[in-house]
Amino acid sequence: MSGQLRLDASLEKGHAMKNEDKVFRYNGILYPTIMSPEENLKAMVNVEARPDDVMLVAYPKCGFNWMFGVVKKIVAAVKGTESEMKMLPLIEFLDPVKQQMLADLPSPRVLGTHMHLQNIPPSFFAKKTKMMVVFRNPKDTAVSYFHFTNNNPVLQPSESWDKFYSDFMQGEVPWGCYFDYALAWEERIDDPNVLVVTFEDMKQDMCKGIEQIAQFYGYSLTEDQVQSIAKASGFDAMKESSKKTHGRITDVIFRKGEVGDWKNHFTEDQSQEMDAAFEKHLAGTKLGAKLKYDVYCK
Repeated sequence: MSGQLRLDASLEKGHAMKNEDKVFRYNGILYPTIMSPEENLKAMVNVEARPDDVMLVAYPKCGFNWMFGVVKKIVAAVKGTESEMKMLPLIEFLDPVKQQMLADLPSPRVLGTHMHLQNIPPSFFAKKTKMMVVFRNPKDTAVSYFHFTNNNPVLQPSESWDKFYSDFMQGEVPWGCYFDYALAWEERIDDPNVLVVTFEDMKQDMCKGIEQIAQFYGYSLTEDQVQSIAKASGFDAMKESSKKTHGRITDVIFRKGEVGDWKNHFTEDQSQEMDAAFEKHLAGTKLGAKLKYDVYCK
């Protein structure tokens, strides 16, 4: 079954499933029952990485699908061919059989995950696989996640923005707490095999971001290639092209892609609570500096 057909089947399954059954807890973290059942998570431990894998990591709603499209375009430009990854891009979305099928894909494989650092298959660290980690400011991440949850039938909808905000701050959402996720990667930020990029920086200067990503993975692009990839990677262009791969869920995945939409949702008390959480967990860190919190969240 192709990625799009599986997505369509998952949507239908979500419509038929009780909301309380749409998430489950595994090792203390919530996951979506339909897309990442326990059998998938258990099998992930045995996924064998390659040194030349192109690995993309992101907390949900930080721009994963957008950046995955960018990375695929970079690889296609360098190798002269599209990646043969026809399955869904997130490893935890693949059942154990499809995870085993990853071994048959030619290099370089373009792979991705939302999993916390400590739950990424250990072989990716043992093989020194290069991993790009995408972050977005936490306020916009929360708002995007709220809309994604309420418009995606495979996830448990939230009763209101206030309820979702509370769950988000407590880590009671699929894939867990944003700040825990960030703190784990802060400890790896100086690892030469890790590149941290932000949604906001990519929006600000796409060409510079593309050049940085290509260089990190050891690829060389011409100026024309950079410009071509940037033109094809704008939000509207990416949303339109994704209709071929994501079908009906495209409008859910690619909603606005804006910076600052949090101002339309956060109350003053919520904003101050998020500010305090950032100050407690990430202020003074290298990742905190990259997020430019005072620019995008004040």
